[in-house]
Amino acid sequence: MSNERRLTSDESRSVGQLVREEIARRRWSRQQLADAARISISTLEKALSGRRPFTLATTIRIEDALGLVLRARTNGAAIDIDQKPRTHGVAPDELGNYARPAVTWIEGSYLTLRPSFGEPGAIYAYRTEIGWDEPSSALAFRESERLDAEFTQFGAVSVPNQSGHIYLVTNRHGQYRLIVVSRPTISGEMYGILTTLKAGRGAHLTPVSTPIAFIPLFSKGQAKPASEIAFGRIGSMHACHDAYRRLLRRAVDEPFATLMPY
Repeated sequence: MSNERRLTSDESRSVGQLVREEIARRRWSRQQLADAARISISTLEKALSGRRPFTLATTIRIEDALGLVLRARTNGAAIDIDQKPRTHGVAPDELGNYARPAVTWIEGSYLTLRPSFGEPGAIYAYRTEIGWDEPSSALAFRESERLDAEFTQFGAVSVPNQSGHIYLVTNRHGQYRLIVVSRPTISGEMYGILTTLKAGRGAHLTPVSTPIAFIPLFSKGQAKPASEIAFGRIGSMHACHDAYRRLLRRAVDEPFATLMPY
């Protein structure tokens, strides 16, 4: 460490001030920044408190994590790295400004459950994959194993710190579908509400909101037994129906979400 290039006292104070302003603006914790920059929280704390100057290596890692140039300044502000593609591992502001290391626990394959729109009492089950998308520098989701494959959805994942919830957003030519779910439980499940359009006769569409559940298909690297998983429309006589119904009921029974009476 003694041979590392260190910033001057003035440079270090300037970088520290910009870092404090930026994490306050994004509502990040210092631990989140340390994780995103792949540095120890001790190193970050000592530099921000002025007990130790920033090293060049630490500053570069923080710049990469924030997507900002901290050493080049214009009117005392950090410069956004607009001249290069968004591949620095931080989601854009409209998706929550999260860093990739801070959301890896969301990535994975999920059994997705919601009530069937076409058969009373039945449950519609399909697969959702959530993973990092490099071109957009954000989490993305994509559905599969749907009976109505033409309605398969894909889109962006928003993880703002303020609400403590996760948003799966589809936007196709201005037509939106929105899923709002809780942060994962200790077993990795996520529960919430889906708001979308329900297809009727002909071209008729009706807005509808319904409970939804995301159940991890893999636990500690092991896939769930095939006997516990089925995709498609799960009717009341299906072997998985009762288990699926219990999972789906958790969304409103605990409650992770509320469907308001009127």
